[in-house]
Amino acid sequence: MAFFLHLILFCIAAGFVHAQVQTGYISIDCGSPENFDYVDLDTGISYTSDESFISTGVNRNISLEYAYPNNPMLPQPLSDLRTFPQANKNCYTLRPNGKKGSLNLIRATFMYGNYDGENKLPKFDLYLGMNLWQSIQFMNASDVVTTEIVSVALEDTFSVCLVNFGQGVPFISALELRPLDRSVYNIDPKISGSLVLFQRLDTGYSNGTGRYADDVYDRIWSAYSSPSWDSVHTSIDIDISGNGYRAPNEVMRTGSVPKNGTDSLEFSWKVSDPKAQFYIYMYFADLVVLGKNQTREFNVSWNDIPLFGNVRPRAYYTSAFYNAKALVGNEHKISIRPSGTGNVPPILNAIEIYRVQEFSEQATVSADVYAMDNIRTTYKVSRNWVGDPCGPKKYSWEGVKCNYTGSNPPHIISINLSASDLTGQIAASIANLSLLESLDLSNNSLTGPIPEFLEKLPFLKFLYLRGNQLSGYVPQSLLTRSRSGLLTLSVDSQNLCDSGSCQKKKKRKFVPIVVSILSTMFLLLILIIVWRIRRKRPTQKESTDKEGRGLESNNKQFTYAEVANMTNNFETPIGKGGFGTVYLGHLKNGTQVAVKLLSASSSQGYKEFQNEAELLMRVHHRNLASFVGYSHDNNKMALVYEYMANGNLKTYILDRHIHPLSWEMRLKIAIDAAQGLEYLHHGCRPAIIHRDVKSANILLSENLEAKIADFGLSKGLPDDKTTQILTEVTGTTGYLDPEYRRSHNLNEKSDVYSFGIVLLELITGQPAIIKSMDHIHIMKYVGWYIKQGDITSVIDEQMDGDYNLDSVWKAMEVSVACTRAMSTHRLTMSEVLTGLKSCLEMEMAHGPKTPVNHGIRKMVGLRMDDSPEVCSMDFDLMTGPSGR
Repeated sequence: MAFFLHLILFCIAAGFVHAQVQTGYISIDCGSPENFDYVDLDTGISYTSDESFISTGVNRNISLEYAYPNNPMLPQPLSDLRTFPQANKNCYTLRPNGKKGSLNLIRATFMYGNYDGENKLPKFDLYLGMNLWQSIQFMNASDVVTTEIVSVALEDTFSVCLVNFGQGVPFISALELRPLDRSVYNIDPKISGSLVLFQRLDTGYSNGTGRYADDVYDRIWSAYSSPSWDSVHTSIDIDISGNGYRAPNEVMRTGSVPKNGTDSLEFSWKVSDPKAQFYIYMYFADLVVLGKNQTREFNVSWNDIPLFGNVRPRAYYTSAFYNAKALVGNEHKISIRPSGTGNVPPILNAIEIYRVQEFSEQATVSADVYAMDNIRTTYKVSRNWVGDPCGPKKYSWEGVKCNYTGSNPPHIISINLSASDLTGQIAASIANLSLLESLDLSNNSLTGPIPEFLEKLPFLKFLYLRGNQLSGYVPQSLLTRSRSGLLTLSVDSQNLCDSGSCQKKKKRKFVPIVVSILSTMFLLLILIIVWRIRRKRPTQKESTDKEGRGLESNNKQFTYAEVANMTNNFETPIGKGGFGTVYLGHLKNGTQVAVKLLSASSSQGYKEFQNEAELLMRVHHRNLASFVGYSHDNNKMALVYEYMANGNLKTYILDRHIHPLSWEMRLKIAIDAAQGLEYLHHGCRPAIIHRDVKSANILLSENLEAKIADFGLSKGLPDDKTTQILTEVTGTTGYLDPEYRRSHNLNEKSDVYSFGIVLLELITGQPAIIKSMDHIHIMKYVGWYIKQGDITSVIDEQMDGDYNLDSVWKAMEVSVACTRAMSTHRLTMSEVLTGLKSCLEMEMAHGPKTPVNHGIRKMVGLRMDDSPEVCSMDFDLMTGPSGR
């Protein structure tokens, strides 16, 4: 448990919780499931799946040896990755908010983690567009490689490409983009390139790395000190608004001064390349208010060459300095020496060092890129056409040749799409390839005329169109160029003719064409009449759902008109979800009901809707939402179930000022919900796993009887012998079982984990993700207090001390036993139910309420009788769940 306390204190000290608005941020968890968005509980940053940024690659998870819980400090985005076993070049496309001309910081992170089980460390190249960014290699399987680059967007998008040069399959764990102010990180305009981070140091700080809420650029700062330096710090806030670099407050509140006040601050670095170019960005702020006769003034030099002179940092105010010209060489020494008038030692708060990565390769000319992108999407080309069409030179697109001569950007001069299953007409965007010399579209299924815009390609020397179903004739100018030897032309014989023979053929074909058209129109008229007759008859398909499966049930089936009538034409909405809206209704006997109406625009909701309907027809328990009936009338679907007057538990807890809940009432709600889940897990054969247990899916009746609802994501096990199934990950952020998220193996213990979070909500009155505390997860919030043996500080104050503390401790034991890291170590719902009933017995015994000196206990007190290690490790290892 000491480790968990250290972790919490480290995260607080390092400022690991982001609260700023992440405007313009692109944060990609590479390799995560499709449509999986989550908030990283360590940083507060919102991450998304990479499915919309790349079309190639395979999702993999790192080996369990390097994953949570064996590696409790592992950042959440590094638990999975995307690997690229096919094609030599694979690219992500990033679209910065600032578009063309914007300045951005791009960060790529890699952790091998023996994901392939081969224990062979790969080497591969990382490119930004046409140019090498960095070669990626690893020291060991647990090594995390992070590289950052500051670059101007030369187009509306960035291409980040992974290139296989034969020493291992490329992969990537995370990719991030942060927009920068154009006024910062300036370099000599004569240099064509970008800045790759060499070091970013928080001097005077000694606790690893940090990411901070007030760092609008989300930089990662590393602690640095020297044996000849002393660390200084202040608790007073530093003004960081004086320049665009905006070094964060936590960084600027620490600094270093020489141990001997008359000495200088010095640091150095070496590289093997004597032509290497560097830029340094130094941050200064005085951390004390100097006396009347004191002066802190110093000079900064590089290799004894002056850089900045007479620097006088202001108290609690940030100043930033950088070199206007690159520092060139393989040895670099920075010295910060007191000036002649300074009588107080120099100070350094932070420094960033960037190496210039010259970009010698130009991107393909924009018009050609847009034309090729249109061709790719028009024909749905299945080749690995990603990134820049012409680069890097060795990895241009398959079937594409470019002209790289001269100082001009590359142009596309040849396209070969022969036998590529192309359909439709010849793409008009080909006309924008102004320097095209060769076009091969032979042996496809292209239709339509041979377009006249091909005449406007002045450099076209080879045109291959044979083997298609093209109509009409070759434009006259192309025929002329072919006959003069300027164009090699290959077309089918029916597409060739002179101007004279074309006219005769047109006249001879006029009559049969007219007859053919009239015949076609007559046949079409007959088909329309038959279709209208058949449309009036009900078909087999209309009597089934959209997937061809009918809903067979003994429950009452309503017509859509009856549903509209019982809801007074859908007058009173009482809820909303991905499926559509829930309305208040009344049966003919006056009974209130809730009517869940499927929205016509809900595609994913339809599957969940049908799943819920079919499940509710075969399960019946007093703690499951009662099913009244359904409507499947004219493809309009609705579910009708009992009305729960007090809404859902989540809302009820949040409104506890209006609806105060005693501890006894909370326990009864927990027991009701546990009984519903216990029935699904152990009373149904085969068992059913709910998959979305959360306080919002626990409904409360007028008498606060709790019932489990919303079975749209539920899964039934295939048979009684099966205890888990491999399935896609789905659930809700904050409640999702982290083991299920990593392994995709679903079992009943995933519901148990989620129920443990609900139980914590009932104890604390806090939501699963506490937004008011920088989006901290409820387990982290509670964990520190459990380590101290103190739960009175987290018990919902609305209970006003009116509870038996032994009962609350016992409930906390149950919640901890539900949320253990390994599912095999968690309780079953039957054991949960037994534990909660024991809590209620303690409470109902009218024992003493919150006895004096009883709120603080040793950790050993938090143990279950049937489980020897309820909490000894789990809170140490917990990094917080998130829904995928």
